[in-house]
Amino acid sequence: MAEEPETSQSEEMQLVIFDLAGEAYGVVIQAVLEIIRMQEITTIPQAPYFVKGVINLRGKVIPVADLRKRFSMPAAEESKESRIVVVDIGGQAIGMTVDAVTEVTRIPAGTVEPPSSVITTADSDYLLGIAKLDSGMIILLDLTRVLAEVEPAVVAEPVATAAP
Repeated sequence: MAEEPETSQSEEMQLVIFDLAGEAYGVVIQAVLEIIRMQEITTIPQAPYFVKGVINLRGKVIPVADLRKRFSMPAAEESKESRIVVVDIGGQAIGMTVDAVTEVTRIPAGTVEPPSSVITTADSDYLLGIAKLDSGMIILLDLTRVLAEVEPAVVAEPVATAAP
């Protein structure tokens, strides 16, 4: 089921805005658990192509997706502004690497338009909408679809096996 933008009585959406390859992207704040500085990421063999690996966040193993890879963007050097945005997808915490988190803001729900059928394909069905603001446009993401390929097996508990 697609994630619906959260609106309040005054028809506003509260978003976390982040930068990725020079463009502004937004996700509803209700899905964001926390924003952390980059840290060492342990790679996992045979994970989906855009999963960088896993991190240990206060004793919990969290998979981390590289949004640049997910969106077929060129790789970029990590900087002091790079962050991992930890989100909740169906009760599972998943991290997403972004170039920078720029702001948390409220926008009028009326500024959001659904994506045009011209720009949406099976590979871009993760677009929730486009917010038109005086400062520019923000691409709103449906996190459930963006991170749909992150397998639960990536963070499954290890299974102890006895040697024969």
